[in-house]
Amino acid sequence: MRKKWSTFLAVLAWVAVLTQYFLMLENRVASVGETTIRFFSFFTILTNSLVAIYFTMIVLRHKKPSSLSKPGTLTAVTVYITMVGLVYQIVLRPVWEPTGVQLVVDELLHSLIPIVVIVCWYLFEDKSQLAYRQIPKWLIYPLVYLVYILIRGNSAGFYPYPFVDVESLGLSAVLMNAVGLIILFVGMSALYIKVGRVITKK
Repeated sequence: MRKKWSTFLAVLAWVAVLTQYFLMLENRVASVGETTIRFFSFFTILTNSLVAIYFTMIVLRHKKPSSLSKPGTLTAVTVYITMVGLVYQIVLRPVWEPTGVQLVVDELLHSLIPIVVIVCWYLFEDKSQLAYRQIPKWLIYPLVYLVYILIRGNSAGFYPYPFVDVESLGLSAVLMNAVGLIILFVGMSALYIKVGRVITKK
């Protein structure tokens, strides 16, 4: 059953990410190279790409033991994609009104895929092996991402999200937003671990 769920999710994520890339190219305001860099500057794109790669590897190596199957790996991926969905629903949806194909792709990237990943986490993660000491390692990805977009934004003048736009908000406000996001990441990670333990006990 895990292979079927993984195949479905991998295909869904690849279709959503690639379609979003073509849409961005069609509506680009910069060169193809710059547009591609900007495309991969979105946490949504990076995380959905991570989902696509992770579940593709699960399908390809479903009969072979690998680090992908270690307890905590799926939880980390789930935390990341949950944050994608959560931030979009709370912060970005009120200020963004896509239509047509863009609307469909947005719902895939920010709503459907996060939900399906959470289902896979519930079904397949070894929750008994989750531990709070794993959280610092899970934070490496979002921390590196935040540093990257701030450095790149300073040099290129492009910030993928309004809450990290230093030019509009100022560095102090953006750093406060970044701290808030990291706290949210830690809280979300702890919540999954706690829920996992409750499920295991039941």
